[in-house]
Amino acid sequence: MNQINPAYARASAGVLETNKVLRNTYALLAMTLTFSAFTAGLSMALELPHPGVIVTLIGYFGLLFLVSKFQNSALGLVFVFALTGFMGLTLGPILNIYLTQIGNGPQLVMTALGGTGAIFLGLSAYALTTRKDFSFLGGMLTAGILVAFLAALAALFFHMPGLQIAVSAMFIVLMAGLILYQTSEIVHGGERNYILATVTLYVSIFNLFTSLLHLLGVFSGDE
Repeated sequence: MNQINPAYARASAGVLETNKVLRNTYALLAMTLTFSAFTAGLSMALELPHPGVIVTLIGYFGLLFLVSKFQNSALGLVFVFALTGFMGLTLGPILNIYLTQIGNGPQLVMTALGGTGAIFLGLSAYALTTRKDFSFLGGMLTAGILVAFLAALAALFFHMPGLQIAVSAMFIVLMAGLILYQTSEIVHGGERNYILATVTLYVSIFNLFTSLLHLLGVFSGDE
């Protein structure tokens, strides 16, 4: 009677688990992006004002904490949609400004959207097909995102347009690295929670889009 090699069985189970996490992550990511687009559209239609930096940060980090706390329960899914819906609401007023107050605003928005999609799909495909291990980026990304976040706050509160441009460029590079890192973590078994993986990729896409939009606005001479 043939016996199954334990090492082969473990490897097969690992591949199945990886495929499951990937499938669940991309399915949830698609749903959250759709929901976020809906709430952004709702915010635009109702012409809601932007909640402001303080409310946005409190809402973002508060919901992010709840997602992390309930990552292994159904409540985690609820808070994922709460987080992405909230971020969509904060994005709506920004898009309204571009679409109604800037001459080539619609073109800028579509260019930023297309660029974000191309970057995300290209980097994800690269990480999935090459299966390279990008775990070495973890520490650098953490430090870089912290520096960029603090610099963004300084640029905002002290009204430093030059620093804002630099921060947007930094976030584009950092979010591209985060997409590679997170996809690699799923592929190599470093991330087994699809809720956390989805939130990381969503935040990467959101920041990538807003940073591209800002840079395009600046270099088109409309900001």
